[in-house]
Amino acid sequence: MRATTTDLLEEAIAVRFEVFVDEQKVPADLERDEYDVSPEACHHFVVKDNGKAIAAGRWKEYEPGVAKLQRIAVLLPYRGHGVGKKLIEAMEQDARESGYTSSILGAQCTAEGFYQKLGYVTESEEPFLDANIPHVNMRKVL
Repeated sequence: MRATTTDLLEEAIAVRFEVFVDEQKVPADLERDEYDVSPEACHHFVVKDNGKAIAAGRWKEYEPGVAKLQRIAVLLPYRGHGVGKKLIEAMEQDARESGYTSSILGAQCTAEGFYQKLGYVTESEEPFLDANIPHVNMRKVL
């Protein structure tokens, strides 16, 4: 669901901190940025299971017609159960409804296969480091 309130946004950010900061050791000061100051600063999404936030992500305009998906996070016990796929599909649908025709993302190399199954094509010739984690750029026509 779209995180349209400050409470939902904070729940989404809490999921991201658990995955990126606690689990993957991304520095906390790199995780939260100007797109997290309010629900209106970006298109934030959160997935809940029995009232508990279990996944989160956001998208913003990269350039006209291109949405950039970011901060895709699923709590460890919920991975491999289709939660990430549902989250990506909801974000893509929101971008499509907002007039965007393609989406891009910087995928952690360990998640490249996951995004390929969802129709993303790798554009990077070589992986690059983001927060000390290897990534590749990927794109999909919406």
